Amino acid sequence: MCFNVLAGVLGIPFLDVVRVLAAVLLLGNVQFVDGQGLEVDVKGDVELKAVANLLGVSNVALFRGLTYRTHNARGQLVKSVCDANMSNMTRDSLAKALYCRTVATIVRRANSLKRLGSTLGTLSSDSNESVHNQAEVGTTFMFKTIFLQVASQHASTIGTAGSKSSKSMTALNNAVRHATDGFIGILDMFGFEDPKPSQLEHLCINLCAETMQHFYNTHIFKSSIESCRDEGIHCEVEVDYVDNVPCIDLISSLRTGLLSMLDVECSIRGTAESYIAKVKVQHKQNPRLFEPKPLEPRTFGIQHFAGRVVYDASDFLDTNKDVVPDDLVAVFHKHMCNFGFATHLFGSELKALYSVETVPRGVSFRISPTSHTDLLNGDEPVSTLTQDFHTRLDNLLRTLVHARPHFVRCLRSNSAETPGRFDRGTVMRQIRSLQVLETVNLMAGGYPHRMRFKAFNVRYRLLAPFSKLRRIDDKAIEDCHLILQCLQQAMEEQPKLQQSTVSTSWALGKRHIFLSEGARQQLEMLRAATRHQGAVLIQSTWRGWRVRRRWPALRRSLELQQAASNTATATTQQTRSTTAAKTTTTSATTTTSSSARPRPQPIAGTPPPDPNEKCDQKMIQQTCTLFGLDLERPPPVPPSRPYTVTGNTKLGYPQTRVMKMPFPEDASGDNVLLKGETVLVIGASQRRGHLVVEHNNINLHVPFQFLELKPVGVSI
Repeated sequence: MCFNVLAGVLGIPFLDVVRVLAAVLLLGNVQFVDGQGLEVDVKGDVELKAVANLLGVSNVALFRGLTYRTHNARGQLVKSVCDANMSNMTRDSLAKALYCRTVATIVRRANSLKRLGSTLGTLSSDSNESVHNQAEVGTTFMFKTIFLQVASQHASTIGTAGSKSSKSMTALNNAVRHATDGFIGILDMFGFEDPKPSQLEHLCINLCAETMQHFYNTHIFKSSIESCRDEGIHCEVEVDYVDNVPCIDLISSLRTGLLSMLDVECSIRGTAESYIAKVKVQHKQNPRLFEPKPLEPRTFGIQHFAGRVVYDASDFLDTNKDVVPDDLVAVFHKHMCNFGFATHLFGSELKALYSVETVPRGVSFRISPTSHTDLLNGDEPVSTLTQDFHTRLDNLLRTLVHARPHFVRCLRSNSAETPGRFDRGTVMRQIRSLQVLETVNLMAGGYPHRMRFKAFNVRYRLLAPFSKLRRIDDKAIEDCHLILQCLQQAMEEQPKLQQSTVSTSWALGKRHIFLSEGARQQLEMLRAATRHQGAVLIQSTWRGWRVRRRWPALRRSLELQQAASNTATATTQQTRSTTAAKTTTTSATTTTSSSARPRPQPIAGTPPPDPNEKCDQKMIQQTCTLFGLDLERPPPVPPSRPYTVTGNTKLGYPQTRVMKMPFPEDASGDNVLLKGETVLVIGASQRRGHLVVEHNNINLHVPFQFLELKPVGVSI
């Protein structure tokens, strides 16, 4: 339901997204096998037909797009039939492309809502531009890292270049961009991957894990230790953390890294065996690279920070190309596909493909969305999967470096992913590899927190007496000393602040003040208590002043209410004595007739009395005395009038009326009054809103809405 509402806000039809996701799931049940003839056979023909229906294409066109390939041999177009392996790879590329492009469309539309001047409209085939170069969109489904950025980091430029309005709008856009530069990001990583066998996508995931672990080491350990050393602070805690830079260089080095060598091998159309042979020659002295046993020509191993992983490079080259053939893309053209959303997902590719009359012509497109500008550079994709991965990983690191990260370490209880099972060995290996113990030691006894003197004074100066603070930049260190003295005094006076089990030490450096985790917690607790006391003091002072200001008027109001209450009490007692005397002289007949009728109920729709409206007791007493009424008993209800009024004439009973509709409405029973029938009304009924009608010597209680007055009665 939430996703349905979200898709509606983004202007993306929810059912279209569901159709694409259902097609992706059903493609997993389609399997191609080698047949007896040239063409391949399909296992799961029903699923293939369902996929075709969901994507709005014919079953035959989808089958030919998956199993046929067009090649350009020296200007001659040649069609060939794919084998089962190639057809299955094309099926996988279609599933990846549908899923990746759907997610990219949703993310791109969500990002467009936060830009200045963006408008929310419907999807079009031209809205697939500049997807490939967006930094925060995320990679394909193989890169299991989600980065949600809720911010406005890019402002669109509105206006015409070179005009005065363009310059003013550019300045406005820059101001809005800087004003809305903050964001909240969530980097959700699935952790270290060690499946059997490990493919290229797992190598990318593990590279991201290595990079994030290096960022964690730098942010937590290296920066703290080097800062203490640079500012002459002696730290008793020595943290021995593992530096994983050699492993990162092995994988992602610019020229000799495994991913760079893979791109070179793809460009020269090499094989997996030649790629592994070159890697072993280049890195034969690297301790991070090892040869698994038994030896195989397409496997290699890497010593990661979390353990050893063996990779199978059989599909590395095909996966790195990350392409989908034009035979399959052409199936989704608007002349062959009646599903507009699927056509939109391949909008840029179809635009570039049909710019030439010959379709298909043996070109390939990226699985991930590609801008129209890149498609015009040639028939081959301008980048590979690993190059896009590097770009997005660099953008992610650039964002994290300028942020204030907070880390949450998640541990897997067992390797089998079984609920309710705790494997001590698995948990301990994760604790050691993630260096949780080193982090705890640093937090407990070192100086993991550091602040500039000015920032420290701004945050904690409320702990010191205002009159003793210098409040100038040249005396910032003296203010820091004063604040820390107040903290020390508060810890000695308040036993609750001394219950911390970690170190509460601090040290002053050249430019920073270094705090232990315990000292930071004590400062925050004392700051929160001081702010609470200040808020209570402000509220109590203001409330007292407000009550004192309103007290004279409140006292006069209470005095008037007390006087009115005393007067009403005396008048009530006098009225009761007078009423008792009158009651003894009243006849029994009047008493019987007045008490025979029940107290009337309030009229429907009458609004309840306003509780804030004051009643004048004196006026009520005078009215009751004037008309001889009793405050304790209601007045008698007058009897029903024996006539009706029409215009200025009183019509008594009996009356002649005409039925406007049959009674009863379902025309059931022995006594039925038909529409248009003339009836005799002999009086008012005891039922509310009814009249008594005599029909066949039987009295019927008929609602007055069923009767139309016929002025034949007796005039009074």
